[in-house]
Amino acid sequence: MITVVGDYCPLCGKELGRRTAEGRERRYCPSCDRIVWRNSKPVASVVVRDGDRVLLGRRAVDPHRGRWGTPGGNLEHDESPAVGAARELCEETGVRVAPADLTLFSVDHTVKPDRSVVGIRFVVDRSSTAGDPAAGDETSAVRFDTVAGFEADGGVSPWDRDLLAAVFDREADADGAGA
Repeated sequence: MITVVGDYCPLCGKELGRRTAEGRERRYCPSCDRIVWRNSKPVASVVVRDGDRVLLGRRAVDPHRGRWGTPGGNLEHDESPAVGAARELCEETGVRVAPADLTLFSVDHTVKPDRSVVGIRFVVDRSSTAGDPAAGDETSAVRFDTVAGFEADGGVSPWDRDLLAAVFDREADADGAGA
């Protein structure tokens, strides 16, 4: 999916102008008398843990083609983040999970010149999933390995590097709390 800033109204096709609304300059259609909003795109991903290993896919598409990343992607307009994350996990890796078995880990916001993304990140233990990993449409390979193993084999997507560090740091903190 491509999200781009348009120069023309998506309703009538007229060239957009600019207008201040809610304290910000926004794209505006003078013909329809409407603001054309530019909103962040929601995406969801799943970190599947198996001890000190994690399930990642080698990206076969941009961004970060060739790097390893967590299964995830754009949410459909009619699905909750957990349902979308479970769907993306299955599409990209062949591994299935019930959305109710996913644990919300974090929500982040990334702003780039051409887009902004709200990332909704889930975590699940391998024991709560089913199916053998197999590459899907947007992955050229999938496997369980340590983060260091993935870094040595092409590297981890910058989008996921901090997420994986936080997942394993939080897990280590939880393990240490009971000691």
